[in-house]
Amino acid sequence: MVQLNVNSKAVSIDADPEMPLLWALREELQLTGTKFGCGMALCGACTVHLDGQAVRACQTPLSAAAGKRVTTIEGIGASPVGQAVQAAWNAGDVPQCGYCQSGQVMSACALLAQNKKPSDADIDGAMSGNLCRCGTYHQIRAAIQVAAVTLQRGA
Repeated sequence: MVQLNVNSKAVSIDADPEMPLLWALREELQLTGTKFGCGMALCGACTVHLDGQAVRACQTPLSAAAGKRVTTIEGIGASPVGQAVQAAWNAGDVPQCGYCQSGQVMSACALLAQNKKPSDADIDGAMSGNLCRCGTYHQIRAAIQVAAVTLQRGA
């Protein structure tokens, strides 16, 4: 039995501790917003936060999340950073197909939680591990800049 906190709720998961966190979230907890992309931590579609840090859930064993705070796309809107990023994403019509967007949002939130005034280079560096087959990189960067301004204003 693995104990963890997912989106501010204490949960117990009766599964192999070596099961990827991605499958525990999707299959055991029915939190399907976190996507399976490549399975090798290369595309970023499975990005979640583990104690506030962006991690790839496809390569993170469930045991690594034991006793820690896991935040998924379903829970990110509870934070001011998550609200600002999601609002900017919607205002900028960022998603095309949308498949990668939960991972993109999670990486953007991790960046803005650490750096409220990111430069373009900071954004590019933080987002470099997230792939978008639709090529919405310019819209993603613009949305992160809008969210950063919103957070700087305290709105």
